[in-house]
This record gives sequence, structure tokens and C-alpha cells, in this order.
Amino acid sequence: MEAVWVPLSLSLKVAGWATVLNTVLGVGAAFALSRWRSAARDVVDALLTLPLVLPPTVLGYYLLVLVGRRGVFGEWLGRLGIELVFTWQGAVLASTIVAFPLVLKSARAAFEGVDTQLEDAARVLGTPEAGIFFRVTLPLAARGIIAGVLLAFARALGEFGATLMVAGNLPGRTQTLSVAIYEAVQAGDDNTANLLVVVTSLTCVVLLVAAGRLVPPTRKQLR
Repeated sequence: MEAVWVPLSLSLKVAGWATVLNTVLGVGAAFALSRWRSAARDVVDALLTLPLVLPPTVLGYYLLVLVGRRGVFGEWLGRLGIELVFTWQGAVLASTIVAFPLVLKSARAAFEGVDTQLEDAARVLGTPEAGIFFRVTLPLAARGIIAGVLLAFARALGEFGATLMVAGNLPGRTQTLSVAIYEAVQAGDDNTANLLVVVTSLTCVVLLVAAGRLVPPTRKQLR
């Protein structure tokens, strides 16, 4: 079971950190986009959503260009003692970027579905803007946000291409579930590959079912 538990625990750690980062960054960006009225909003939204459609290998290449040892920020990070390539932190970075659009899209749709009249009523009552966000807007949009967070966790758990390029395949250090499956298939170890696939599939199914139950049902139109 060590061949399953080690990559599973690492995958859960990477996906967990990526989800925490995406919850903070994604919800913040989604709220800003939902309330921003500008012609540039669609351009910014497209750029933030780009990781959803780009091949993972392209994202991995971009990350290597940016944070690699000889990358744009890599040398500067190295002076600070921060190493991302071939580390689990690099896997977190790759998973965060890949899964970010799922939180962004779900949270933005949830925020745009909040009745602004309720926010205006809170302002009339003298509630500060921070209070309006945490006591009115965020609770009303919570179900959609949580659904997006669960989807992002599932996506981060199964990330492969960008993670492999940035973090590599170091057993016990950077070998996540998806990378372990790839290695088992390449080595012809069908038993390990089958077990890893079943564990990954069951985990993702549970998360998808939970996310589906949290998405607000579509209201039927009255005839």
C-alpha cells in the first residue's frame, strides 16, 4: 500500500494547498470582476481563464520560463532561498494555476446572482462595505463558491502535465497520483496502475457529486 499511500498523501497535500490559494485568490478576483464595470473586464476575464483551455504542457513551459532556475523570476527567488522547480511547492504552483479558472468562473457566477438590492439595503442601514461582503454577499454566494472550490480541488488532485514539467517525478517528494499512474503504466505494473486509477476515480466522483449537490438548482419558469 506504500505505492498508493505516498503519492496519495502528496496529492492531497498539493491539492489542499492549491485549493486554499485558489479560494482566496479566485474569490477575490471573481468578486472584483462581478462588480467591475469596464470594457477591459472581458479581456481580464479571458486572461484569467486561459489556463482552462491551454494545454498543461504549455502552462508548464510558461512556469519554467518564469520560475525556473534561469527564469524571469527564478534567479531572484533563488537569492531568497526559494526553490520551486523539482519541489512539491512547484507542484502546488502548477496545480493552483491550472485549477484557478474553476473557482473564478463559479464564484463570479455566484456573485452576479446575488440580488444587489439586498446589498443596497445593507448600505442604507449603515453597514460598512466589508460587513456587506461578509454578512450579505458572501453567504448568498456561498453554495456556488463551495461548488467551484470542490471542482478546483478535484482538478488539482488530477493535474499531470504542468506538474510533471515543473516538479518532475521524484518518488516520495514530487510524485503525485497522476504521475505515479503514468510511471506504473510505463513500467508495466498493471496492478499498481489499476489501484491508483480506482483511488483517483473514486475520490473525484465523490467530489463531483458533492459539488453538484451544492450548485443551486435552476428555477423552473412558471407557465
